[in-house]
Amino acid sequence: MRIGLARVSTRDQHPEAQQDALRAAGCEQIFTDTASGVLAHRPGLDQALLVARAGDQMVVTRLDRLGRSLANLIELSALLQQRGVDLVVLEQGVDTSTAAGRMFFSVLGGVLPHITTR
Repeated sequence: MRIGLARVSTRDQHPEAQQDALRAAGCEQIFTDTASGVLAHRPGLDQALLVARAGDQMVVTRLDRLGRSLANLIELSALLQQRGVDLVVLEQGVDTSTAAGRMFFSVLGGVLPHITTR
């Protein structure tokens, strides 16, 4: 199953364009968060993670719609990988069900410690 996740950062932004792109990408369920700030609660993400099963795909329009920071993005992608859920990022052409997509996140994970410690 393809599970879509949309996120807008402020209440005056509108998620419809993301939701339309996720529907066009074949998402059967779409969850939406409206939140700002690094620590804000994300019930849409929580629900998407509850629904996602091994073999499913979590689909976002852009990487910044999934994670609020590089560290958060790495954490979420590792969680998805542990659960056997692939990540698809439409605008950046990332698909972790492919070797190239898995390599992208491996490189990103290798760079993170160097960025956060300097």
